[in-house]
Amino acid sequence: MSRYIVLATFTDQGVRTVKETTKRAAAVREAAGQFGVKVTDVLWTLGKYDVVLTMEGPDDAAVTAFGLTIAAQGNVHTQTLRAFDADEMQAIIGKMR
Repeated sequence: MSRYIVLATFTDQGVRTVKETTKRAAAVREAAGQFGVKVTDVLWTLGKYDVVLTMEGPDDAAVTAFGLTIAAQGNVHTQTLRAFDADEMQAIIGKMR
């Protein structure tokens, strides 16, 4: 499974309904399974981003489909980052010429 970090900011709609954010997070965790994605952490943050998620998925296509499904609900704008652990990064470096 590949790892991903999602940085999210509330839309105007998301701010207006912010009292529902923990319920939406639970629904997001549940919906992830339909795409073969596992949400490992949901954290509300201060600063530029309102919410940070960490998750695992089988491939970029599954994670993208999941992300678009969540974005279509209109509560957040997201930026998804593919994350690599030390072993994965070492394998990437090993392919350098």
